[in-house]
Amino acid sequence: MAKVEGEVVEEELDAENEARRRLALAQIRQYPDVALKMAARPVEHFDDELRSLVERMRRLMRDAHGIGLAANQVGTVQRLFVFTPSKDVVAAVVNPEIVERSDESDVAEEGCLSIQGVLVPIERPMRITLAGKDENGEDVRFELDDIYARAAQHEVDHLDGVLIIDRTTPEARREALALLRPRIVIS
Repeated sequence: MAKVEGEVVEEELDAENEARRRLALAQIRQYPDVALKMAARPVEHFDDELRSLVERMRRLMRDAHGIGLAANQVGTVQRLFVFTPSKDVVAAVVNPEIVERSDESDVAEEGCLSIQGVLVPIERPMRITLAGKDENGEDVRFELDDIYARAAQHEVDHLDGVLIIDRTTPEARREALALLRPRIVIS
């Protein structure tokens, strides 16, 4: 059984799927890449170029075994993400807005395809309503709860230039940054 944490689906993979995952992760920007901290610009043109980007992002997200991927994670600073709003569905949301949030929140560990090996506790509303457009410019609206609400909020954060290490507790942030800091090796 797979375990979902933030953007990341943790599961045992066979050699072929592990190789595909590594290749996908190599194409996803990694912390501290500057694109991850940039606020994305609204999408104005719904054209073949946008649809091609969405398809590439869907493929990368699936191959990386993620449940969400924002455009700035692939170096494109546009307000767009793909995610899994329910089992076996991968949707694109262009110019997303969270239009409702529940008062009830939950703290859970989140990981990120752009910050490998780090899990931090983050408090988020348990239910949200997300509105935007699909890659063809058609209106979309999602009533999300649990992990699906968490994933959408995580992706909207990416589009605002906010990372999980910005949302967590000061102690968890220090621990995460210590893991991410390059190690000096004396040989």
